[in-house]
Amino acid sequence: MQKIEMTETIVTAKTKSGLGWEDIAAKVGLAPVFLTSACLGMNSLKAEYANKLCEVLGLLPEVGEALQQFPHKHWDKAVPTDPVIYRWYEIVGVYGDTIKELIHEKFGDGIMSAIDFSMHIDKEENPAGDRVLVTMSGKFLPYKSW
Repeated sequence: MQKIEMTETIVTAKTKSGLGWEDIAAKVGLAPVFLTSACLGMNSLKAEYANKLCEVLGLLPEVGEALQQFPHKHWDKAVPTDPVIYRWYEIVGVYGDTIKELIHEKFGDGIMSAIDFSMHIDKEENPAGDRVLVTMSGKFLPYKSW
């Protein structure tokens, strides 16, 4: 089973189950952001989590096998038109250089890992309009000379 078919199968089963990603992640024992990313084909799961997901959603073992395959992380290089995803491009466009400058000032010449990384998305109640709270944490990786 290819990752695209795996994703379609998982999303269909999720819809039929009536469960949200956070509910599924809690039953599987992983963070919602990471589990969702794996289900959408951008990360892989260890066998125990892949099997648990299949159990929760009533999926065949071939879905679990596809979840364990290493992903080919790729995306269209065009700026997306979906408003939620586009706003992330806008944030990087407006604040990317600022983020880079502040990371370098605080840590030195290097990057924030997207491998040794976690992200949490929460809802913050606010009388002026609810807010999206995104927390990202990545290990600092300094560039080295050789």
